Amino acid sequence: MRPLVRRKFITRLSMSGAFSLPNDYWLSIQVTPQDVENLHTYLFEREMPSTTRELASEFIERRVQLERQAAESKQKAMGKSFLPRESYQVGEELVFPAIGWKHGKVTAVRPGVSPAVADFDVITVEMEDASQRMFAARLETHLLNDAQLSKPQGLDVDPAAVIAEFGASIEKKMEAALSADDGLVKIAGRWFPRALLIDINQGQLNLAEAVLDMSGGEPLPTEALVKDIELPEGVNPRLAEFSLNYALQDDERFDEVGPAGQVLWCLRRLEPDYVRDVPLPLHYVEVPHDRGLLSAPMKALEEQLDDELTPPEDLDPREDVSSITITLIYPHLRAGTLPMSARARKLFPTAYESPRVRFTLVDGKTKQRIPAWVVRDYGYVFGLREWYKAHQLIPGSLVQLRKGENPGEVIVEAKTQRSSKDWVRTVMVGTDGGMVFAMLKQPITAEFNDRMVVHVPDFKALDPIWEKKRPFDQLVIQVMRELSKSNPQGHVHAQELYAAVNLVRRVPPAPIFVLLAENPVFKHVGDLHFRLDEEVE
Repeated sequence: MRPLVRRKFITRLSMSGAFSLPNDYWLSIQVTPQDVENLHTYLFEREMPSTTRELASEFIERRVQLERQAAESKQKAMGKSFLPRESYQVGEELVFPAIGWKHGKVTAVRPGVSPAVADFDVITVEMEDASQRMFAARLETHLLNDAQLSKPQGLDVDPAAVIAEFGASIEKKMEAALSADDGLVKIAGRWFPRALLIDINQGQLNLAEAVLDMSGGEPLPTEALVKDIELPEGVNPRLAEFSLNYALQDDERFDEVGPAGQVLWCLRRLEPDYVRDVPLPLHYVEVPHDRGLLSAPMKALEEQLDDELTPPEDLDPREDVSSITITLIYPHLRAGTLPMSARARKLFPTAYESPRVRFTLVDGKTKQRIPAWVVRDYGYVFGLREWYKAHQLIPGSLVQLRKGENPGEVIVEAKTQRSSKDWVRTVMVGTDGGMVFAMLKQPITAEFNDRMVVHVPDFKALDPIWEKKRPFDQLVIQVMRELSKSNPQGHVHAQELYAAVNLVRRVPPAPIFVLLAENPVFKHVGDLHFRLDEEVE
């Protein structure tokens, strides 16, 4: 019987107990002033600007270190740790690391009897939960004698694993805490102590302006500017770049236009007009509407249309988008832009802070490199006007976008074909100044969306109509009436109506679809086809 008893308590001693962090530790964690002070020290010692993600890794490592130290202090305060080789007396209080650091008091000591062990004690311990347990003592050879139980285990946390699971939440809290600290400055997504910045004077900024002026509007990296502004010798190059970035950021002449991870500077006055100001064809005067009236088919169509003005409601941020096909609508064709819809945003370069990002479009067939701009705040990409003309694209033409081979590049490709004549809907301006649609043979050079194609012989002829600010519902009814004339049944699909309305007014799909759903003048005849009810009119 006794050997069995010995086996029982030896097995208990082999159990692996460990301190651990609470399950919600990283979700509920707060960034304290002391944490910010620690990050100050870290940045001072490195003398290298760091991103919020890099600082988050340091923050996590430091927190784990502090928790480990706190656990060690708690362990010491709990009492003497049990080791099998030691001798114990009745009344001694012990802590048992191998069973979760439980606390107990020795209530009895007796000699142990076992054929396998010559001389040892069996101690009876009353545990903190009032249960009685037996342990072997005075054992010179035992696994737990060599175990390093003086330090809590289970706190060797991998910062990368924590970042992967809780990074977004932690970084958001850190951004708020670091932004509130006047001793830190942030440029292009990197933080640095203000006290370490090199002073950049007005003369040096004027030299930077001259260098950018000579580049003719082509953005330049900071290292290209540092060479010409005569900084003191022996200065840390990274510190010099960060200091110049900070000075340029505070000067209205300069605009930082690099994608995330790259700093590029441009003179604001040399940026294209349609980058600094939204093109007139893309101006949207908000139309009040209730999205709750959109049917499921309407929402599905809205998602397919990739309009930049559509709110990104259900898009999974983790979804990988490698390519999309855009159907051009008239406003973007006229302005030489592309819509940066919720899906398209995943293809185009973004930035930490810059509202405008300079990048390169590459023609998928000719490999032509096209300087282009992402205008983040208004959701469009500018720089394609000449490319559209060269490919003779029309409203409704299909354009494919896909990830480029190099960072900061996006491949753009028109679904071109040999030029041929085809019957397509054509818009003209009537003698009364209104729109007229007719099916005419037109030269076609690219694949198109059958429902959205509209040939526009003269862009300028539409300008007077565009400038008329008619009530929205009247405008849609008028466009619907003209479209219905080309269909013997008088039916118009919601997608056709969306493309046609955007010939004269920039409107996203939802306001049009909601009007179709709520105004009785529009009768749904199935599959998102509608007709006008003349009696209601």
